[in-house]
Amino acid sequence: MTPRTTSSAKRATVAEPMPGAAGPPAEPAVAVPAASALWTMPRAVNRSPLPGDGAFMTAGWADPEPVIDPDDPVIAYTAERRSRLAQALPAELLIIPAGLPRVRSNDSDHRFRPGTDHVWLTGNDVAESVLVVDTTGGEAGSILYLRAPSGRDGDEFWQNDALGDLWVGPRPTLAETQAALGIETRPLTDFTRDFERAARRARRIRVLPTLDESVDELVRQTCGTAFSPHFALKAALDELRLIKNDWEIGQLQLAVDGTARGFDDCLEAWQDARAEPRGERYLEGTFARRALVEGEGPAYGSIVAAGSHATTLHYTRNTGPLVDGDLVLMDLGVELPSLYAADITRTLPVSGTFTPLQRDVYSIVLRAQQAGIDALRAGVRFQDYQDACGRSLTEGLIELGLIRCSVDEAMAPSASYHRRWSISRAGHMLGMDVHDCNHAPHETYLGGVLAAGHTLTVEPGLYFQPGDLTVPAELRGLGIRIEDDLVVTETSSILLSAGLPRTPAAVEEWMGALAR
Repeated sequence: MTPRTTSSAKRATVAEPMPGAAGPPAEPAVAVPAASALWTMPRAVNRSPLPGDGAFMTAGWADPEPVIDPDDPVIAYTAERRSRLAQALPAELLIIPAGLPRVRSNDSDHRFRPGTDHVWLTGNDVAESVLVVDTTGGEAGSILYLRAPSGRDGDEFWQNDALGDLWVGPRPTLAETQAALGIETRPLTDFTRDFERAARRARRIRVLPTLDESVDELVRQTCGTAFSPHFALKAALDELRLIKNDWEIGQLQLAVDGTARGFDDCLEAWQDARAEPRGERYLEGTFARRALVEGEGPAYGSIVAAGSHATTLHYTRNTGPLVDGDLVLMDLGVELPSLYAADITRTLPVSGTFTPLQRDVYSIVLRAQQAGIDALRAGVRFQDYQDACGRSLTEGLIELGLIRCSVDEAMAPSASYHRRWSISRAGHMLGMDVHDCNHAPHETYLGGVLAAGHTLTVEPGLYFQPGDLTVPAELRGLGIRIEDDLVVTETSSILLSAGLPRTPAAVEEWMGALAR
């Protein structure tokens, strides 16, 4: 997926407690409902009548089975991750919510996707949970606040269609969570009281905002005018997550392998998609089925862009047909239950065969991608592989007659002429977020040096808009991107997506074998 030139990720927030503050002010500036009220819609308005006998509804139930897999491999890493975070931000109160379910429309929610940082630090994926890492006492302590299950002997169990086990299934108990995840776990109802006590002694309070508005408001009320946006918590977390261990790299490989199977599925459905008025959507749905089987679904809004749609870098409407003679740019990725994601792009001819012009432009992009891949190794700057892609694209654009100066002149910072037809970066970090670690400090990411264990994409492209009068008519409406996922090593890199064809001949052979 093409990286954005500026990140849309949410900022972390820091607040200084008001001197002598003992809790929230009597009249908060903004009234925000309790966490559950933020996402619990009044769904009972047109619901069928409930049984009238509560005693009958709450009796005769066996204890629920455990919810958490105590053998989840991520649990082996979370305590050490919390320790590293505490060392990075000592003498502070750090609050990392899991987030809330979000309403899709009316009383329908999106499937809940927990906050990346919360899962990375805890292994917990239960909505409304809040992690507190407290380093104010000199020795770091971590507490996970969790909404306790409804139980089977109370009204919530059968009356509350947003929280009751009878409606939404069982949640893990506090004891089960503490035993499985190895972290002190308290009921969510204790969070406000505990936070207000801890805030009195905290030199600084930081929270990841917008994940849970009720948590944001509690911090705002407690800290008053000292509540202000800040990058430090998110920056620290993203820097900690930059280098992946062997288990994480294995997860990324699984996501890539599942994505490759999704591409194969799309080719096997190719002729059916060509027959559909919305062939793009047919392929999107075909891949989504594979992504749901292999993981949690697509890792981002799938891009299936046929014809001139491919010149829109983040085209996600996917409502067009597949027309003979056109290319289809497919930017797809599976997200695993562990949240690790793949991000792969292939540009394929609808007919199964590239035209001579399409092959020429495709070869320019492929050459640029290989130049970027060849530049990868520990010790080089992140920008070096970006520049390698850009320089190679510039050479190709000179061959096409679109740039009429030397490569060095075209690549000068005051020029960068290739960016007219290749506006995005040529790659980004990859991990639990597709555009991973966007808030890591400049000196460790965009302006930093690559290290073994960095996982990233290499994805140059050329995009000739239909209305671009600076290019010949035969190029207008042509968009090509090739994207692969790699792991940096001490001496080079490992191509995780090596199983997917890249060269024009290999792509045509692939399509000939599957897209019949």
